[in-house]
Amino acid sequence: MTLSIRQASIEDCPLILKFIQELADYEKLLHEVVADVPTLEESLFGDKKHAEVVIAEYQGQPVGFALFFHNYSTFLGRPGLYLEDLYVQPEMRGKGFGKTLLAYLAAVALERNCGRLEWWVLDWNQPAKDFYQSLGAEPMDDWTVNRVTGDALSKLASHFSIED
Repeated sequence: MTLSIRQASIEDCPLILKFIQELADYEKLLHEVVADVPTLEESLFGDKKHAEVVIAEYQGQPVGFALFFHNYSTFLGRPGLYLEDLYVQPEMRGKGFGKTLLAYLAAVALERNCGRLEWWVLDWNQPAKDFYQSLGAEPMDDWTVNRVTGDALSKLASHFSIED
């Protein structure tokens, strides 16, 4: 089975949104998706690109995607790649497509002199955890993810003013 991986283009934004929604539905988080096509067009393909997307295609049909961006490790003194979303449609799972997408991202990371490739996985998603560990991924049990969003983000930001 041949899987091809290509860089997404702005014309793929409706497809990217569809995949994001399918992933969120699987993760029981569809109610949190507020992204829309114009937002994706701006943030992925506008003047300041915040992330990159690759599309996985099987027999010419899109079957999944990966959305990633650079982060930075002060300990390594090098950039890393952070995988925000990896998704393969349910009927296409078990064919090695997820592994191929991760291998592609690992190759991108090495090509860009990144020191690591990392991502989060939901605690309840044992199939994903098992899959990632089978590829050599190590869970980071000593770290807790923190997030500030919505009103809390606005309140925190109000304590500092950025001058133009």
